[in-house]
Amino acid sequence: MTGDLQNLLTWHNGEKTYSPFSEEEMSRRQSKMRRHMEEADLDACLFTSYHNICYFSGFMYCAFGRRFAMVLTSENAATISPAIDGGQPWRRSFADNLTYTDWQRDNYFLALKDQLGSVKRLGIEFDHVNLDLRRLLEEAFPHTEFLDVSDSAMRQRTIKSVEEHALIREGARICRIGGKACMEATAAGVGEHEVALASTNAMVREIASSFPFVELMDTWTWFQSGINTDGAHNPVTNKKIESGDILSLNCFPMIFGYYTALERTLFCEHASDEHLALWEKNCAVHEKGTALIKPGVRCCDIASELNEMYREWDLLQYRSFGYGHSFGVLSHYYGREASVELREDIETVLEPGMVVSMEPMIMLPEGNPGAGGYREHDILIVTETGAENITQFPFGPEHMIVR
Repeated sequence: MTGDLQNLLTWHNGEKTYSPFSEEEMSRRQSKMRRHMEEADLDACLFTSYHNICYFSGFMYCAFGRRFAMVLTSENAATISPAIDGGQPWRRSFADNLTYTDWQRDNYFLALKDQLGSVKRLGIEFDHVNLDLRRLLEEAFPHTEFLDVSDSAMRQRTIKSVEEHALIREGARICRIGGKACMEATAAGVGEHEVALASTNAMVREIASSFPFVELMDTWTWFQSGINTDGAHNPVTNKKIESGDILSLNCFPMIFGYYTALERTLFCEHASDEHLALWEKNCAVHEKGTALIKPGVRCCDIASELNEMYREWDLLQYRSFGYGHSFGVLSHYYGREASVELREDIETVLEPGMVVSMEPMIMLPEGNPGAGGYREHDILIVTETGAENITQFPFGPEHMIVR
């Protein structure tokens, strides 16, 4: 450890730790962004978001009221972290690391100046830098022009590498373990939270046993019953499952910052005729949607075609969001590759290497026959000729009525 303890530290404690990504893969990511920097005449990029710092360095930070960064120049890459995190950010970074202390209020900006120097044109993330940080950056770098790199970084992240595909496949496998544990724990009289705990614990244990070294953070399960199924992101509660309840299974293993998901409609013991009819229709939309995913197809066209199926059944008004989204470095609190969402307002053309979900959902309010939220969710890797469904978990009335 070297440096001025009142300002900045070079806290290289231990050795670099295991990563699922090779040096070639991480170098590729940084080199591709450097090509964009050259094209946009940028002297450097300053990344501040969870997803971009993780994508370009491999380090996933825990903010807890402090600021983090990654600086990428034409020659160097470095993460910037507070001293409270010790040497862990350096061990996890495919980059150098500079640590700042709390002993002086502006040490974060001293660290930025140390890495950026007299930068003239600096790329920052307009969709992450808030007004307060923007003001402080302008004060610290009064002669610097700030330009947005969030969109270009996002578009780079949408095309996944072979190594990313491998990690996402592993996430899909662990989803299946969580889904099986969820179904085994489901029974009338059991609280939603108990089902979620069984699923999450099974996934965490499998992640721990599957890698030589892995940080176990952020894996979670949402399990909803009855009226709680009306929203895709409704939290787990202590509500007890009742016989005949519509259920929503949502397993989310998080591995090295990468999100995967398995989502299914279930019923406890039995389903009414009205519920079965709606469920089967939603499954039909799901099957049609997975068949539509292929290279050369626009996201909006998939949404429009599936809308017609719901419209024919007079169910379109019960659809609550788009039909799918991109996968990669994202979670329920960070990351979003908004340019690849299967919605009417997204004209992006699907390309080989992209990873997207198909997840149609309808929600009928309480008081309606068949009330509840219905959602099936698979992950597909877009190939040169079509798409590969890597979820491999059953769905529909034949398989998902838990008795």
